[in-house]
Amino acid sequence: MWTAVYLATGLELATEIENRLKEEGFLIKKQIFVKEGDEELYEILAPEFEAKDIQAVLFDLGLI
Repeated sequence: MWTAVYLATGLELATEIENRLKEEGFLIKKQIFVKEGDEELYEILAPEFEAKDIQAVLFDLGLI
């Protein structure tokens, strides 16, 4: 099952985080979560079993 590991504001940030996590070897996908006017919020999704490891990597990369 896929679970959200990060919420990113805007496509550029979502793509950057997606790419950095893929470079670390994780299976990642992104999808739009909500769009209001000019603002977009994207979910960064990963398999549930990798979520804790991804949170640790996000912290190590200084993204959270």
